Amino acid sequence: MPTALGLGLPQANQYDIGRDVPLVARAAEAAGYDSLWVYERILFPRPATQGLYGVPGRPWPDNYRGVADPLITLTLAAAATERVQLGTSVLVAPLHVPFQLARSLASLDAASGGRVIAGLGTGWSLDEYAAASVAPFEQRGAVLDELLDVCAAVWGPDPVSYKGRLTTIAPSEVGPKPARSIPVYLPASSPRATRRLVDRADGWMPVAMGPAQLSQQWERVREAAAERGRERQLGVWARANARYTPKPLPGADRKPFHGDASQIVEDLVAHAATGVPGILLDLQATLRDATELADVAAEVYEGARAAGV
Repeated sequence: MPTALGLGLPQANQYDIGRDVPLVARAAEAAGYDSLWVYERILFPRPATQGLYGVPGRPWPDNYRGVADPLITLTLAAAATERVQLGTSVLVAPLHVPFQLARSLASLDAASGGRVIAGLGTGWSLDEYAAASVAPFEQRGAVLDELLDVCAAVWGPDPVSYKGRLTTIAPSEVGPKPARSIPVYLPASSPRATRRLVDRADGWMPVAMGPAQLSQQWERVREAAAERGRERQLGVWARANARYTPKPLPGADRKPFHGDASQIVEDLVAHAATGVPGILLDLQATLRDATELADVAAEVYEGARAAGV
């Protein structure tokens, strides 16, 4: 069975989301992509309290300036397409009121005919937490757990009722309901996160940083699932953050998913060989406009399928 391929939608500040999101969404669907994806960054601190991903001194990339809202971006894509799945990789759970986010995802799934994949995480930016979180950074895992509970309640049958630390829902009718059970995908960056994943989620969302590393991580997740008696198979959407260049990069200078279209295809082939069922490719960071993004995405897709991905 071929590896499912997804594409990141244009959210960075070089794009006009009202014009470019529908353009890229339609082009990606026409090219054959299976899914379209968004990520979440709500601000660009100057100066930052901490480095990128919490690594001291690591600068934030320019493509994190002015990132478009993920759910508005997905709504634009939903209206422009008919077939592709619509995923979040990821929504930072503690930056959202759980009940409101559960309703928004349900509404988007209903409107799109059952195409939403809810990728959720806890985030890492202290500046984002200071601006918008519903609880302190130290409680991020508990907030994600409550969001999962609230989503299960809100997406389930009426009457909906729930009592948690952040959320109280008196017995109520809550609609619209999703068109089907929305699959939830989670990262597994620690033993506790891995347990949450195998106990509560439908799939796993790693970052593709090399086939050997991805294969080892995937094996650990499957082992954890077996240890905890997980019978249902976990899905996987591995995020590949690509940096496209018009010309091939010398091998010594290369990192995974850096280079021209042929080199990105090589990396897709290598990562697909790990057996993960889905890879989402985010090309937007180094491309100039939506036309170039659509063209490069189509070239990569065609090359990947020709190579057997």
